[in-house]
Amino acid sequence: MPGSQIHPWKLREAARCFRHGGIIAYPTEAIYGLGCDPLNWDAVKALLQLKRRPVDKGLILIAANFDQLRPFIKPLTEEQMQPVLNSWPGPNTWLLPAADGLPFWLSGRHDTLAVRVTDHPIAAALSLACASPLVSTSANISTQKPAQNATQVRTRLGDRIDFILNGPTGGQKTPSTIRHAVTGDIIRS
Repeated sequence: MPGSQIHPWKLREAARCFRHGGIIAYPTEAIYGLGCDPLNWDAVKALLQLKRRPVDKGLILIAANFDQLRPFIKPLTEEQMQPVLNSWPGPNTWLLPAADGLPFWLSGRHDTLAVRVTDHPIAAALSLACASPLVSTSANISTQKPAQNATQVRTRLGDRIDFILNGPTGGQKTPSTIRHAVTGDIIRS
């Protein structure tokens, strides 16, 4: 993807921001996302307040690889996991059973957690730099259109974002498909 290289110092600064509870805007497969440390309640709460999003809806986690997501989910059978693993990396989000003891703010009122192994090079590099999956939600206030670029993030969300990784989105026309791994139901297409 042209223009998808990001300078290593920017990734280090973004990872430092992540570790200190900041909110980061970054390009994903279709839109700009907002992310933070999924295990830092203060960071997640600030992100939810910024978006005006209720905590009971739950959140999506994106990762650079499946190993980053394992601690957040319960294992499934090999047969159930095969379609999930075959779709990654890519713009496919799956609802998987949430791990016991998972913080309530990640799964919300659900017993599943929405997860994706991203194929966007900047989002994946950010996840690797942070050594963690990232909360990933659209860069907008709920009910408004998601930001498509860094300029829109700055204009719409301004100084409420701690760090912006500038780069192109992946060119997808719509946000990722969401499927339930156990039932196979399509939640969002």
